[in-house]
Amino acid sequence: MSTNREFFYRKLHSLLGVIPVGAFLIVHLTVNYFAVRGPEAYNQASHFMENLPFRYFLEITLIFLPLIFHAVYGLYIAFQAKHNTSTYSYFRNWMFRLQRITGVIVLIFVAWHVWETRIAAALGAEVNFDMMAEIVSNPFALILYIIGITATTFHFANGLWSFAITWGITVSPRSQQIATYATMAIFVALTFVGIRSILAFVG
Repeated sequence: MSTNREFFYRKLHSLLGVIPVGAFLIVHLTVNYFAVRGPEAYNQASHFMENLPFRYFLEITLIFLPLIFHAVYGLYIAFQAKHNTSTYSYFRNWMFRLQRITGVIVLIFVAWHVWETRIAAALGAEVNFDMMAEIVSNPFALILYIIGITATTFHFANGLWSFAITWGITVSPRSQQIATYATMAIFVALTFVGIRSILAFVG
């Protein structure tokens, strides 16, 4: 792969991870948080999203295609990456390693979640509060969801830090340090929302 092409792919990979994939993650977590208010509130929010105009077109063009590119190229980056945490255990080196590890976890988690919900819906099941409650009624599934949610929110938040550098937003060491604090705060906030939401389905 030529240097210019790889540079372009890496910038596109970074951009798609934030817009639209990251934006969809925030929307998805927000909808899920309605479960805290009870089954009726969650079902209303879920049905609103399902009844959006041009839903399938939007899902394919704004979610699935960008997600597939981000995932496939992300795997290429992960397996090409050279980790040096065993020699240089600096914070950012560990963040680099964790970004690659969580990327693989997120890919598996998303594939499973889509199978459990979107594919099931395509086969006639209704995506509602009862469906999610049944899924996480299995303690093993609940643990996997908590792991998957945490990996996803970390991957997104830490990816924001890389995005800011890739796109020249944070250039100085000071700005990068501030970005570290900001993205870690985002990680904590989104993780709280995600885990609080999934626990709301537990009877």
